[in-house]
Amino acid sequence: MINSIKEIALKTLETELQAITSLTPYINDDFVNAIHAIHTSKGRLIVSGIGKSAIIAQKIVATCNSTGTPSIFLHAAEAIHGDSGMITAEDIIIIISKSGESPEIRNLIQLIKQFGNSLIAIVGNVESYLAKQANWVINTTVLKEACPNNLAPTSSTTAQMVMGDLIAVCLMELNHFQSADFAKFHPGGNLGKRLTLTVGQIAYANAKPLVSLTTSLKEVILTISKNRLGATAVVNADHKLVGIITDGDIRRMLEQHASIHDLTAEAIYHNAPITISPNALAVDGLQLMEKKDISQIIVAEADQYIGIIHIHDLMREGIL
Repeated sequence: MINSIKEIALKTLETELQAITSLTPYINDDFVNAIHAIHTSKGRLIVSGIGKSAIIAQKIVATCNSTGTPSIFLHAAEAIHGDSGMITAEDIIIIISKSGESPEIRNLIQLIKQFGNSLIAIVGNVESYLAKQANWVINTTVLKEACPNNLAPTSSTTAQMVMGDLIAVCLMELNHFQSADFAKFHPGGNLGKRLTLTVGQIAYANAKPLVSLTTSLKEVILTISKNRLGATAVVNADHKLVGIITDGDIRRMLEQHASIHDLTAEAIYHNAPITISPNALAVDGLQLMEKKDISQIIVAEADQYIGIIHIHDLMREGIL
């Protein structure tokens, strides 16, 4: 039973992969001209479909909206009952359909022709009514569906989805859409945090463990334990950052010294601490910590100590 399920899944995956790779020849002049038309349009992108293609259309609209291309979903069945009123003169319209022949699609095409809008077809039948009426045709023909009966939309909807992603990514590049722009549309959740949360914001909310070069070892241990960040910053007489002491430094010191009563922070601190600017993104802090194989990092501006962030802070914030 288990082997049979695996075989079915792998066969399905192979069929869908073939459907995706077969799209390569369809990245042609029509595809390029369609992208150019959307990019230069002063209107919005309206994407429509019926059935499973309507679901794909909604996903494409969501992706385009979140990446800087204003888009609207129009259900083909509702278009002929008033929803076509959302179409304005400068809008570019995409209709998605496997067959390109359904009655709802035909009716919608007639409306579009009356309005005079440019039409892009994402279609699996280049001889269909939709393909012949479109200004540009983006071909999503697949050899077969992954469905064992070759009926349920599977490979065909995968091809539609991939073409939608290609459109969105091409428009992102043409619009010079950057991470900072993406953050404007995704301020919430873990994704938003990865794009907007800085190490300074985390550090300001944390405790600020601090000792001087002359602080006794006992006081160093108490400072680290009390603040629960696994480390403390070390400053000089002018309160300038000069180093760091971590839990690991304490353990190594205990292994190397028989007597610790006369030791001070100066005896065990690291005098070249790894630091990060408070304006750096938290995700950059994570990358630096992973690169240096450390669990905490000092946040500082030049030699001005601001605070410490621990890798657990990044886990709590959903960055890790």
